[in-house]
Amino acid sequence: MRISLFAFPSRTAFGLLLMGSLFFFNLNASGQPSQERISTDLKYAKALEIIKFAYVDTVNEAELTEHAIRGMLKELDPHSVYLSAEELKEANEPLQGSFDGIGVQFNIISDTIVVISPTPGGPSEKVGIMPGDKIVKIDGDIAVGSIVNNNFVFKKLRGERGSKVLISIFRQGAKDLLEFTIIRDQIPINSLDAAFMASPETGYIKINRFARTTIREFKEALIKLQAQGMKNLILDLNYN
Repeated sequence: MRISLFAFPSRTAFGLLLMGSLFFFNLNASGQPSQERISTDLKYAKALEIIKFAYVDTVNEAELTEHAIRGMLKELDPHSVYLSAEELKEANEPLQGSFDGIGVQFNIISDTIVVISPTPGGPSEKVGIMPGDKIVKIDGDIAVGSIVNNNFVFKKLRGERGSKVLISIFRQGAKDLLEFTIIRDQIPINSLDAAFMASPETGYIKINRFARTTIREFKEALIKLQAQGMKNLILDLNYN
């Protein structure tokens, strides 16, 4: 009997998702671990033991195990992935409906963080951050070049509500870099882009993503449109 925890069909969009730890049991008819299972486990344990005591430098066993798991899953198929606890938190964040940060939509252009737009009413808009601003320093550290990627931006700009971050901005037309101290706050992630009456009897709702708050947002919009006389509904899921 084979029992797998957090295992999904590997040929689907979910693949095999292992969150933080692995739980696999391979039992024979008597309910005991098979000899093959024991041999495989011992092989990995022995390899780790040899590396730990014979390698020229100190090794991080936890990191080696993480790399080993990722390596195994690469041999399965392109859809099987392993997420550490931190990666799982980041992956779930867009589904939670909010996160704590400075409130900007950004893009990385030529190794530079470019603000697309600040969140309306968010911390960045309140201090004067504008579309097109380029973030070149964060808390005094250089924030341009090959080190810049999405994870770098998330780790630097997101944080606990109420905490502060100092960013240096290059703005077209400004003589010197502009510095802003931003107090992080809760940033909502809205599922609905638009909800209005397209005609006297037809309502229109555009959903841009599915998250924890989507149903609530949709129901609230539906009630408002029905109160305006909606009898028909256009539900727009384009590019969702």
